[in-house]
Amino acid sequence: MDIKRTILWVVFSMSLLILWDNWMRHNGNPSMFFPKPTQVVSNGNSGNSGSAAAGDAKTAQPGATAVPGAVAGSAATDAVPGLKGEIITIHTDVVEAQIDTMGGELRHLELLKHQDSVDHSKNLVLFDSSDKRTYLAQSGLLGGAFPNHKSLFVAKPGSRTPDASGQVQLVLESEQNGVKLIKTYTFKQGSYLIDLQHQIVNNSTAAINPSVYLQLVRDGGKLEGESRFYSTFTGPAVYTEEEKFQKLTFDKIEKGSESHANKADNGWAALIQHYFVSAIIPQDKAPREIFTKKISTNLYAVGNIMPMGSVASGASAHLDAHIYSGPQVTSILEQVAPGFDLVKDYGWTTIVARPVFWLMGQIHHILGNWGWTIIVLTICIKLLFFPLSAASYRSMGKMKLLTPKMTAIRERHKDDPQKMNQAMMELYKTEKVNPLGGCLPILIQTPVFISLYSVVLASVELRNAPWIGWIHDLASPDPLYILPVLMAVSMFVQTKLNPAPADPMQAKMMMIMPLVFSFMFFFFPSGLVLYWVVNNLLSITQQWVITRKIAATK
Repeated sequence: MDIKRTILWVVFSMSLLILWDNWMRHNGNPSMFFPKPTQVVSNGNSGNSGSAAAGDAKTAQPGATAVPGAVAGSAATDAVPGLKGEIITIHTDVVEAQIDTMGGELRHLELLKHQDSVDHSKNLVLFDSSDKRTYLAQSGLLGGAFPNHKSLFVAKPGSRTPDASGQVQLVLESEQNGVKLIKTYTFKQGSYLIDLQHQIVNNSTAAINPSVYLQLVRDGGKLEGESRFYSTFTGPAVYTEEEKFQKLTFDKIEKGSESHANKADNGWAALIQHYFVSAIIPQDKAPREIFTKKISTNLYAVGNIMPMGSVASGASAHLDAHIYSGPQVTSILEQVAPGFDLVKDYGWTTIVARPVFWLMGQIHHILGNWGWTIIVLTICIKLLFFPLSAASYRSMGKMKLLTPKMTAIRERHKDDPQKMNQAMMELYKTEKVNPLGGCLPILIQTPVFISLYSVVLASVELRNAPWIGWIHDLASPDPLYILPVLMAVSMFVQTKLNPAPADPMQAKMMMIMPLVFSFMFFFFPSGLVLYWVVNNLLSITQQWVITRKIAATK
């Protein structure tokens, strides 16, 4: 029995299964291989830990809740009919933000340094309130009929562009039943981090026990222009020091089956999409309840409820927080909050992918071009595994020379599989060939190359990054399909260099594989295809040299 061919077929079959699994996950179906583990036992609210009562189609309405250690909250009042807010626009060098004085919600945020994935003439928009997307940052008070994200705020006069210190502040005030809420947004030049302070002033005649809620609201729709040939994650995530990073899914929130950490005095809540993330990061060491909630049809919320304790009549209290909304650049994420760099999620390849990305960053620091960085990184990894690759190609070269003898044995013992296997084993022993010698070194290298795939796919640094000539964006497909064609040619050459399968059907399948894979690569980011092309060319060169040496020796 040809063990090597069997293993190759197993690897090929697993590749097809993984591709099918990615397709299923892309279309919202559960994964066959990586079901989400239940990390924390639900507190009985079945994924709706915390509380946000149903609101309208554009807003999340925090409702009655009994937060452990705090006083029961009450439903926030609805907006007064007929009242309209003012849209205030804030400009910095990296963002353009729009804040509605009706509720003081952040309802629009453009990233001025990043182009839209579909229409490159437009800036990429994260927070949005349009027919295509609902994506908002909201906050307010619980614990009584207090100002919330449906109350009308008044904006204090002031500049809407950064001053000499590089900052711009927007101060919003709303008062209800003698309780005033002052929201202060602070934007900074060159930063995607927005400071958000809530100051509560109790002008009533009695003490109050308010809680501040901060939440991100988004519809569950997929990203526009998302590829059908590889899967990326879009959805909520939470982090605490105790439970670490937990990715959540809209479909489980929809079904009420999501579970996650629900109480902490640290951490953050986020909404993740390919290359970008928005997060609410309250001040550290402040007790909080973490909640996820379906608000209405295809609309979900994730956030925190922060008890403020008793605020006496005439007294005030405040809560500091941050909103990050920007790219998943590792060097930036590491400075925002503990564990925040985990939103750039490499999955099970993380242990290898992180060192690979670090090396990639060091190479880019020298070369200044991500395309050449991918090429040099591929060469470095190829050199690292040179001994293993050489052993693999030597074994494959010897097997190729034995193909006529193996074919003869199959013909001679085609009616007696047991004798055929014995004859094969005797041939391997006589010729000193290990039938697994060509497979094991490849299998050992596979996790590293899959990790490199994850790094290239997850790195926003490659987005809109040019290489040479016709490649203007390494995160987009090759516009002229030159790299996918080179990919198909290189795979075809590799197939020819490998020992031909004795089974005619297997031989035909091996010839079809380059066409199947190259078709898929027509839709992959050009940075990924560049990596595979370079890797294939290096493999072909190494295999050709070793095979010629073996043939000459024989």
